[in-house]
Amino acid sequence: MKSILVIGLGRFGRHITRKFLEEGNSVLAVEKNEERADNAINILPDIQIADATNETFIKSLGVNNFDLCVVAIGDNFQSALEITVLLKDFGAKYILARACRDVHRKLLLRNGADHVVYAEREMAERLAIKYGSKNIFDYIELTPEVAICEVAVPGNWIGKSIIEKSIRNRYNISILATKKEGKISPLPEPEHIFTRDETLIIMGEKKVIHSFTY
Repeated sequence: MKSILVIGLGRFGRHITRKFLEEGNSVLAVEKNEERADNAINILPDIQIADATNETFIKSLGVNNFDLCVVAIGDNFQSALEITVLLKDFGAKYILARACRDVHRKLLLRNGADHVVYAEREMAERLAIKYGSKNIFDYIELTPEVAICEVAVPGNWIGKSIIEKSIRNRYNISILATKKEGKISPLPEPEHIFTRDETLIIMGEKKVIHSFTY
């Protein structure tokens, strides 16, 4: 279980807070808008109504005691930046911040954020790849170069085994699991025979994945 501070309870803040709680974490939320706080009370009873750009308030939270601090503000970049700086100044261990523009991402990273997420952009890109590709059924970007994808089995692999096709050496990808009728079987053996009615969950460089899934 982790101790998490979430600042901002808009849609993104509420969704991420709910998921943190489902995973068994302890969450304290801060929201200066009373209406937003009221809307989230059914998710999390431990909400402080306050302005997180206030240095005295941030200091009083003891942010260095939290495993993770989330700056979930998306409608006021100036506030998000000020809060990020304050969190870092008072010893936050790890800061996850939300951004809507690339320039905001760069500024947040330069001023204390450890990781910046584009909530809408990342989902849009994932859906564009998922629904715009013939053979990719799901997609998660790990870095600008590496991704995890659920893909159809290439036709020339069917009836062959992983070791026969020398997947890692020839294609420079790793097969993390196979999926058939909704059931996922992790880390298939080298002797696994590819079938037409299964999909593969693979990890590798995006340019390699795209080269054999389109």
